[in-house]
Amino acid sequence: MLRVLNPRLGFAQSIKRTLFLMLHQGVHGVLGQWISPDDLNTEIHDRYPNCMEGRVLYVIPFSMGPIGSPLSKVGIELTDSIYVVLCMTIMTRMHPNVWNVIESSKEFVRCVHSVGCPTSSNQIVKNNWPCNPEKTLISHVPKERLIMSFGSGYGGNSLLGKKCFALRIAGCIARDEGWLAEHMLIMSVTNPKGEEKFIAAAFPSACGKTNMAMLEPSVPGWKVQCVGDDIAWMRFDEHGVLRAINPEAGFFGVAPGTNKKTNPNAMATCMKNTIFTNIGQTKDGHIFWEGLEDQYSPDTEIITWLGDHVKLSDKSKDPKAHPNSRFCCPANQCPIIHPKWEDPQGVPISALIFGGRRPSGIPLVMQSFDWKHGVMLGAALKSEATAAAEFTGKSVMHDPMAMRPFVGYNFGHYLDHWLGMEKPSRKMPLIFHVNWFRLNKHGKFVWPGFGHNIRVIDWILRRVDGEDNGVHSPIGILPKKDSINFDGLNIDWDENFSLPKDYLLEDVDETIKYLHEQVGKDLPVVIQKELINQRERIQSEL
Repeated sequence: MLRVLNPRLGFAQSIKRTLFLMLHQGVHGVLGQWISPDDLNTEIHDRYPNCMEGRVLYVIPFSMGPIGSPLSKVGIELTDSIYVVLCMTIMTRMHPNVWNVIESSKEFVRCVHSVGCPTSSNQIVKNNWPCNPEKTLISHVPKERLIMSFGSGYGGNSLLGKKCFALRIAGCIARDEGWLAEHMLIMSVTNPKGEEKFIAAAFPSACGKTNMAMLEPSVPGWKVQCVGDDIAWMRFDEHGVLRAINPEAGFFGVAPGTNKKTNPNAMATCMKNTIFTNIGQTKDGHIFWEGLEDQYSPDTEIITWLGDHVKLSDKSKDPKAHPNSRFCCPANQCPIIHPKWEDPQGVPISALIFGGRRPSGIPLVMQSFDWKHGVMLGAALKSEATAAAEFTGKSVMHDPMAMRPFVGYNFGHYLDHWLGMEKPSRKMPLIFHVNWFRLNKHGKFVWPGFGHNIRVIDWILRRVDGEDNGVHSPIGILPKKDSINFDGLNIDWDENFSLPKDYLLEDVDETIKYLHEQVGKDLPVVIQKELINQRERIQSEL
């Protein structure tokens, strides 16, 4: 195990410093920070000359997805960070055979990364973590399949096979080639009858993707196996079936809150061959983060992520591990990894799920009326801000398709691409929306979550099988009362499924305003109509 510390700056997605090259003027919103070719060249020439002076240059050939799979893509990353090399060894298929793929296909994504700290500079390196936060810049040139990242060591900004390649650049490739690159987990669920189905689910960062991908069912007879916890590449095959691969080879999970109760499989996975970043540790070298308190006595001495020595019982408001501290470990160590997790043909997807942290107004689960309505539900996705982004507080933010920081081209065109997936010859997966995080009037969660989420997945899979267990509502198809197994739970059905009219009207109005501001004239007419129809149903039916 390797424990890495870095300073406060540069340990979250640097969204405001993540740029995409554009050739044409458009809406300047938060769904991508766009820059002109001339301005980008100026920024690059201000940073990169001599930026690696005195450091070691590493060349990393890697494959996203199984090497040789028709769904995989390859890249080369140049970096001056050994941390990046070690993590890329875990997170990608780093192998000499990648050179053979490049030689035969002549296509690869070019990735350049520098921490921006030449040894000749006068910069002070804190905690052995070289970075240059004042000049951090993560730039993408989709047409050239080029990523250039400067000044940050954070995983999403420096492990360029991850979000930069696997979502932003791959999203552009997917648009050009007719497939989808999405911020989604992939899991298989087998019911007590032995029937297996695969699900892909999109949640904003730190909203439970890893927990769901490694779910331990609370109901006997069910089995969950993990294919991937973060990114899905999906393409319809010649039979019209949507097939998905996990392009990554490891897990880069949020540590705080992970424990043997919330995610025992993640804990088992990261017990060896793992790189921990910005966690705390006990005086005798054991790992620590918030959520592991029960494993140690109150007088245990903890070395915090900033190097301070405190007692576990210390009541300071300062966290002992950074809220976005991470574990980086090989996927093949997961006790419930699916035998087909590296199948080059991918696994067949029966359902797509969107979800976020919605403390008010949004039901536990609902199904879209059809594909178009489902795309609208994804476009309207919102969630409380998390530690994985550089925003703080508890404000509910828009995160369309859970891709707000990761869309690599015009978001209106991205929605058009999703809408264009629907064809008569294809077996379209059903689309659902879930909300594990609704609160009651006392501020308590109305749903227990974690392993009990299998009860909701059970309902979803029965909908996939055509069971008549749903009822129309203005915002989607809700479960018929008592059609979800609540046995053994003290759960109030209405607290999970009530639809407050005023809240929902305000919510859809705010969504319409947001999408018009952020997407403008490029917002597909189909999505506009779906939103208007949704508002009219809420007004007339509630």
